[in-house]
Amino acid sequence: MPDSSLCFKTATELATLLRTRKVSAVEVLEAHLAQIERVNPQVNAIVTLVPEQARQQAEAADAAAARGAELGPLHGLPVAHKDLVETKGIRTTFGSPIFADNVPQQDALLVQRMKEAGAITIGKTNTPEFGAGSQTFNAVFGATKNPHDLTKTCGGSSGGAAVSLACRMLPIADGSDLGGSLRNPASFCNVVGFRTSTGRVPSWPGPGWNTFAVDGPMGRTVEDVGLLLSVMAQPDQRDPLSLTDSGVQFRQPLGRDFKGVRVGWSSDLGGLPVDKRVLQTLEKGRAVLEAIGCEVSEDFPDFSGADDIFKTWRAWLFEMKHGETIKSKREQMKSTVIWNVEAGQQLTGPELGRMELRRTALYHRVREFMETHEFLCLPVAQVPPFPVEQEYITEINGTPMETYLDWMRSCYFITVTGLPAISVPCGFTEDGLPIGLQIVGRSRDELGVLQLAHAFQQANPAWQQVPEVAQPN
Repeated sequence: MPDSSLCFKTATELATLLRTRKVSAVEVLEAHLAQIERVNPQVNAIVTLVPEQARQQAEAADAAAARGAELGPLHGLPVAHKDLVETKGIRTTFGSPIFADNVPQQDALLVQRMKEAGAITIGKTNTPEFGAGSQTFNAVFGATKNPHDLTKTCGGSSGGAAVSLACRMLPIADGSDLGGSLRNPASFCNVVGFRTSTGRVPSWPGPGWNTFAVDGPMGRTVEDVGLLLSVMAQPDQRDPLSLTDSGVQFRQPLGRDFKGVRVGWSSDLGGLPVDKRVLQTLEKGRAVLEAIGCEVSEDFPDFSGADDIFKTWRAWLFEMKHGETIKSKREQMKSTVIWNVEAGQQLTGPELGRMELRRTALYHRVREFMETHEFLCLPVAQVPPFPVEQEYITEINGTPMETYLDWMRSCYFITVTGLPAISVPCGFTEDGLPIGLQIVGRSRDELGVLQLAHAFQQANPAWQQVPEVAQPN
């Protein structure tokens, strides 16, 4: 009988047990496979499972440990990769009927990295079609449900990953983030999602000069996210934007004194509509920051132009990625993807040039603000989790949302800056829905962000709450 208690240990705890051979990789795998069998039918987070392949990897990992081989930092930890990520020999659909039977012949770079570090691949996690929209559903696998309330969405696009973590079906997971796809589902599911600086986590294959989308780590604790980031963040020449410093720094102890550290705080970035339930929960988070010594002030940079900048470049990226596909497969693509591609087709060179100049001006306004504030804190999402049948939010506090993107401005405004930003569990609304706090750091200061998120987590037990659906029988 598998030991279900293993599923409720953090990835860092499991890694220590595995390295010291107090548990075997096979034992850890079987415990998580049993948890998946019991819980996944209720939430639909893991959409492709390869248990026999995983068992072979786990047995090989145990054999390596037995002969005294050098073990990687992720030795024996089960992982399922986001279904946007190519996995050699494992079905990868991108959430699209067009690729329902697609089996890649190569691993994406982050899959290679995690395998080399000893992780055991068990399958794939659900995502919206082509990762479009912060709501995880598609025509191939259906919707993924929020484990804290099965009638609500888990967010997206790394929704399957976030739910798998919250349900203790995985100890770590990878995701990706263009407009909030690591941060939003982490907030909605009470886990941690880290959008890192451009180039911190090299990405391959894919467009080499994409400065908006990043791959990144997810976990139940900040330490676990640091552990995974230490593996993902090694430089690689296949990504021309790759940073050159090693990720090993992110495995160090994250303790730090925050007395007197200046933190800018904004509940709405100067006028974004934000649901009052989010605001009420975040005020508790502000009190936590002050309790650990931070000097928190109502202050934030001028984000003028961020909306147009993001939507313009997002449309350009969608046209680049899907412009050819839409010509022959239009009837198999969801309407929001079609809209984004067609918006990209209408763009001109001068428009892109003007947006790049505006983005540069915005960067410098934010840079100057961050010279006097080490961090900026704000909502992850402007609303709590909403009904799973609803494709996207159409209004907040009576303010209509013009597109399927607008309700995530609090995330994608930060995307435009290129700064590292983490979603850490903050608390729950009165009706039991998770809310995350978004912590933004200075340029390329992932370590600082991890340290503040860790201190916040240590002072706030919200992250420890396990959804009822995942609790042992």
